[in-house]
Amino acid sequence: MKLRVIIVDDEDLARERLRHLLRKEPEVELVAECADGATAIAAVREHQPEVVLLDIQMPGMDGFEVVRALADSGPMPAIIFVTAYDRHAVRAFEARALDYLLKPTTSARLHEALQRVGARAAAQPSGVPQALLDFLAEREAASGRVRRLTVRDGDRTVVVPAEEIDWIEAAGNYVLLHAGKENHILRETMSALEAQLPPELFLRVSRSAMINLRRIKELRATGGGEHQAILSNGQKVPVTRSAREVEERVRFA
Repeated sequence: MKLRVIIVDDEDLARERLRHLLRKEPEVELVAECADGATAIAAVREHQPEVVLLDIQMPGMDGFEVVRALADSGPMPAIIFVTAYDRHAVRAFEARALDYLLKPTTSARLHEALQRVGARAAAQPSGVPQALLDFLAEREAASGRVRRLTVRDGDRTVVVPAEEIDWIEAAGNYVLLHAGKENHILRETMSALEAQLPPELFLRVSRSAMINLRRIKELRATGGGEHQAILSNGQKVPVTRSAREVEERVRFA
C-alpha cells in the first residue's frame, strides 16, 4: 500500500522541490499541498494521510501549532518536520527521535525518513506518539512566550500574530507595532514586550527598536561603526548592536 503524503510549506519553491523528490518514490502518493497551517489541518482531516511533510516556520500558524491542533482533534499522521537549520530544534528532534529534514533536503535523506516512517506505521497502531506529545509539552513549557498580541482599537480588539510584525518602535510607555501596511499602538514598554516575545524570532537592535529577524533583508554599514537593517519592505532601522551578533541571530531565525 502506498504512503499518502501531504506537503505543508508556505514557500512555493520549497513545495516544488519536495514534490519533485517525491516523484522518485514509487511507494508514495502525494494527495495534497498546503501553504498555511489552517489549510493543512483541513487537508489532513479530509485525506487522512499517513505522512505530513511539515514546514516549521510559517506565518500565522507555525508547524508546531499545526501539530498541536492535529493532536487535539483526532487521528494523527506521522509528522516529518522540515526546517532550515535550527540547532535548538535539531537537538530537540534528535533527543525525542522525531523525524526531520533540513532544507534544502536531498533525495536520499527524504527516502530514509519515509522508509523509517513507513516501518514505524506498520509496526505500531495509529495514534499520537508519546514522544511527540512530550516534545510539544516541553516546547510549550520552555517557551513561555506569546505568539499573538492583542491590541485595543476603540470598541474592538485586534489580534496581531507575532510573526506578522516587521519591527517594533518604542514610544515612551507605548510601543508601535509595524505589521505590513498596518500600525498598532500597544500600551507596553519595550523591555516588557521583549521579555514576552520569542527570542528566536525577535531581536532588540537598539534602545528604541526591535526587529523580526526573518524580515531582515540586508545589514548596511553607515559609517563610524554604525549599521542599519534594511527590512524586506524597504524600511531602514538603525542598529546599535554588533553586526556580527545580528548576522548570527539571522542565520538561525
